[in-house]
Amino acid sequence: MTQPVTIIMIEDDEGHALLIEKNIRRAGIYNEIKHFTDGTSALNFIYDTKDGPLSGLPVLILLDLNLPDMSGTDILAKVKNEEGLKRTPIVVLTTTDDKVEIQRCYDLGCNVYITKPVNYDSFATAIRQLGLFLAVIQVPDTAE
Repeated sequence: MTQPVTIIMIEDDEGHALLIEKNIRRAGIYNEIKHFTDGTSALNFIYDTKDGPLSGLPVLILLDLNLPDMSGTDILAKVKNEEGLKRTPIVVLTTTDDKVEIQRCYDLGCNVYITKPVNYDSFATAIRQLGLFLAVIQVPDTAE
């Protein structure tokens, strides 16, 4: 990525978060990763920080659906309905493989939906592949 895209990772499982970051780094992605373990602190950063996405900082969001304080789909809907954020790429990364939930996430505007494999090696491989994907995608500016 040529622009300084910040990755916002919203993941309450510390083990998953470490594995995600480690394998994104292994794929050669060295962008800043801001990790939040709940939806409230992530939304506070997104909406209330002077260097957050609403100020024009290009971001990509890695979003778990199962959070302790709110549903990831609520966060997805809120971000995609915000005029200044609707182009923000959101990758849903979750253990939920329910077809209805997957369809709902795409209907709400997620860009990619990845089901976390239960097996460690499969999970590590999937995240490395995500890192390679992140290396080649273009992220739109959030500022209008």
